Amino acid sequence: MYLGLDIGTSGVKAVLVDEAQNIVDQATAPLTVNRPQALWSEQNPQDWWEATTAAVKQLDAFKRSGVKAIGLSGQMHGATCLDSADKVIRPAILWNDGRSGAECLGMMAEMPELTRITGNLAMPGFTAPKLEWMRTYEAENFVKVAKVLLPKDYVRLLMTGDYASDMSDSAGTLWMDVAKRDWSDEVLALTALTREHMPKLFEGSEATGNLRKDIATDWGVPSVPVAAGGGDNAASAVGVGVVKAGDALVSLGTSGVLFAASDTYQPNAATAVHTFCHAVPDTWHQMGVILAATDALNWLATLTGQSPSELTRDLGDVTAPSRTLFLPYLGGERTPHNTAQMRGQFLHLDHATDARQATRAVLQGVCYAFADCKDALGATGTQLPRALAMGGGAKSDHWLSMLATTLDIALEVPKAGDFGAALGAARLAMMAGAGAGIDVATQPPLAMTVEPDAALRAAITDGHARYKQAYAVLKDL
Repeated sequence: MYLGLDIGTSGVKAVLVDEAQNIVDQATAPLTVNRPQALWSEQNPQDWWEATTAAVKQLDAFKRSGVKAIGLSGQMHGATCLDSADKVIRPAILWNDGRSGAECLGMMAEMPELTRITGNLAMPGFTAPKLEWMRTYEAENFVKVAKVLLPKDYVRLLMTGDYASDMSDSAGTLWMDVAKRDWSDEVLALTALTREHMPKLFEGSEATGNLRKDIATDWGVPSVPVAAGGGDNAASAVGVGVVKAGDALVSLGTSGVLFAASDTYQPNAATAVHTFCHAVPDTWHQMGVILAATDALNWLATLTGQSPSELTRDLGDVTAPSRTLFLPYLGGERTPHNTAQMRGQFLHLDHATDARQATRAVLQGVCYAFADCKDALGATGTQLPRALAMGGGAKSDHWLSMLATTLDIALEVPKAGDFGAALGAARLAMMAGAGAGIDVATQPPLAMTVEPDAALRAAITDGHARYKQAYAVLKDL
């Protein structure tokens, strides 16, 4: 048995997989987010530990007693600051915290080569700007900082006693030289920190230590190796077998991700493409990220008083887009605009625009946002002939057909199953504990492949051009 743990934002998930990678048991324990001020998003690190313990103890006792290795995945970017006695100094500042916008601008102004070293723009979601914010506004806390750990790595510390992290999660801190897969002394110095404040780096498939004997006894698990693991997106990619150059996935979740694996380092920071190390050796990945995917449909559902399933139930075949446009920037946007100020827009409404037409426009607007991400990745030379389609939005055949045609790629839909970050963590545990290679990260069986509709390509291309023009006109209002 192999145990995968995913330290998420809304909960901790634990899965047990057998030697054939069948999920034989799984459990979750909930977490809550605290928002004490506008733009703030925080959690108590102790809650991660208690939820992890609770999730593990829900698993079948006999099955978990046969665990051979443990893998970790987790929400990225969260700043967990410890003093010299490993005491948490303040609540962890999470990935979706937006307080450090000014610090991001200051860091890029002070170090113009920042994007070249890190491969990414400074964004409030990343870890380094959070510490800059602390240095300015909580100096009494900043001077106490002895170690900065990411969420899953704080859980690891309590599991093994080791200060350790993996390449993929650490690449999202903005302190790494992503090409060299190592901490950048220059960027650390920019935030008044050194390597001494950082954990030791490992590839995601390497063991960082063994489970402490007291924790092993409490959990009913042997004192087994713990794999470095990965950030949630990279671990999810391992869970669906997107680990080699040419592999890609598109996730239609609350937010949207277009993820491509690469065997070379290909950054494009100017268009807010995230370029990180992958959770497997000698591999990187690129991500185009949009902030509102199914969230945009949920917003329309609230506005109209209909459920998302009611709005999408009888849309029929995909047709050429109408003049009505929807820009899905309900909370700003990441790729390619990197703006927190832009907001969603409906354009070209008329008397004939009803809930059905508005739904089509919202779905198409999200597809156009994904097309912007594909163009941003294409600017680095990344070509995507096909991608696995994941997330709740992938349950809509209409939306999948529209997205395949807008991106002009085939979308492969897995059969029903759990292919998330916890499974990826378990696979990384197999690599660390059993010496397995990345060939264990296979892609799931497919239910169907959705091909683009060539007859609609010209109309959708024209619509995408109007969409981009609308953003250019409206972004400064």
